[in-house]
Amino acid sequence: MSVDRPATFAGRFYPGHPDMCAQMVDDLLRGTAAPAGPGAIVPHAGWVYSGATAALGLAAIAATQPETVVIFGAVHVPDPNPASVYPGAAWQTPLGSLHVDEELAARFARSRLIVAEPASHRREHSIEVQLPLLLRLLPGVRIVPIMVRPSRDAPEIGRWCASEASGSGRKVAFVGSTDLTHYGPAFGFEPHGSGQVGIHWAKEVNDRRIIKLIQDLDADGVLEEAEINRNACGAGAIAATIAAMRELGATRYEELRHTCSAEVDFGQGGEPESANSVGYEAGVFLTGA
Repeated sequence: MSVDRPATFAGRFYPGHPDMCAQMVDDLLRGTAAPAGPGAIVPHAGWVYSGATAALGLAAIAATQPETVVIFGAVHVPDPNPASVYPGAAWQTPLGSLHVDEELAARFARSRLIVAEPASHRREHSIEVQLPLLLRLLPGVRIVPIMVRPSRDAPEIGRWCASEASGSGRKVAFVGSTDLTHYGPAFGFEPHGSGQVGIHWAKEVNDRRIIKLIQDLDADGVLEEAEINRNACGAGAIAATIAAMRELGATRYEELRHTCSAEVDFGQGGEPESANSVGYEAGVFLTGA
């Protein structure tokens, strides 16, 4: 039997108290006017770092007034499946619950690459952190949460989901959840040294390489780039989203914001307080010229 998925990361990545969560959501969503599009890339770190960036991407897809939002999540926990869909019930947030579009989830799970497996979502945060924002933007919207591994199957998964969404008769939007380069000693990745020089390279060189491939709508290129240069933890989610958008007729990607956690962590001397930094990107896929 399907059960609700609890708000596991409330109180850690974002406020767990309903009033505090609502206030922070409203603050993050203030001034998020963006072009309306059927798909977006958003980050998934703690809201104090990436929430304002994620809000831009989510506001862009909310402007199309979808009935269902498919969220391709990064995979930070062990999961043997190319993709794992949460098949039913609802996901709880401090602001209320979002119900899963069970019919569309079942259609997705007809693919040989997508397994209906709620257990895979139990300890994964990359989808959950989007939901209070999405609920505030689109009360009553349904969701289909799908974790997508960074395998060569990811573009096929995206195309399948787009095709099934089109056949459902619903108005569906797609979101790909990823952070970019994880740089510094905490991540064991410092090819350009520690401190500001390395952090600058991570954002302005390493992140920009994978962002260029998103702008080129190159799903396969994203997978290869992330594997070589470690500049996206959700390469599978990005590739699936790009492939879904191309299937649905998207012709371009417009960047809304690119930042990093070090830009929040500056101390009084203008230097990052932390030797570590994570990149964050938001953008929207658009159709037409």
